[in-house]
Amino acid sequence: MILFPNAKINIGLNIVGRRQDGYHNLETVMYPIALREALELVEAKELRFTSSGIDIPGNVADNLCLRVYQLLALDHKLPPVHIHLHKHIPIGAGLGGGSADSSFLIKLINKKFSLNLSDQEMESYASEIGSDCAFFIKNKPVFAFEKGDKFRDIELDLSKYFVVLVMPPVHVSTAEAYSGVSAKPVSKHLTELIKLVPEQWKFDVKNDFEDSVFPKFPIIAEIKSILYDAGAVYASMSGSGASVYGIFNQELKLPELEKGNRVFYGV
Repeated sequence: MILFPNAKINIGLNIVGRRQDGYHNLETVMYPIALREALELVEAKELRFTSSGIDIPGNVADNLCLRVYQLLALDHKLPPVHIHLHKHIPIGAGLGGGSADSSFLIKLINKKFSLNLSDQEMESYASEIGSDCAFFIKNKPVFAFEKGDKFRDIELDLSKYFVVLVMPPVHVSTAEAYSGVSAKPVSKHLTELIKLVPEQWKFDVKNDFEDSVFPKFPIIAEIKSILYDAGAVYASMSGSGASVYGIFNQELKLPELEKGNRVFYGV
């Protein structure tokens, strides 16, 4: 059985406060995009995880997919499985690839072994893996708040626009991105700003991580400028970076950005 986990972009990201547990409270809009990888699950003689495509750093035994299986196996009698992931979503990009894999595996196990878990139950498992993992259970646009793990449904449809996603050859760690941000209250609430047409987002919909990331990685700031110069109605870094997307009114190619970067069209 196979599913195709997709990425997400953040439209606006405000760091609004520091929590007593050391985390930050944030507000953002998460929007699913059509950049996908493939996740396969089959029964096997022993638990195995393999991957292809983009190389996944770290110890295989620590992979989030294995953590998901082990988490569900605490509550459900599961047979050994072979999990194979063909990795296509860039890593360290602010696109939620690992989170998507985790949540899609929960859905895959639920379906494969007829666990009959509700969305709420699957979201609960996903939240134990990572703060934004639960987003990918329902996989539809939401306003996310607190640690980014609380969601409110919103109406947002970008299907008439053409989205270009650019991944530069740099990696921005989440800790590095957070190290330079200052929590501050917002003057205009994102849930209201997102109701405007994308052509108006440029003026008020901001990603607070850009203030700390751009000075350290000017290539990311340059990509955003190039997207605007090419006619984007809105452009932004996604999450804590390093990917940048542009929203356009028409299809186009950007050969200037294809030199040294990974560019995905029409996501």
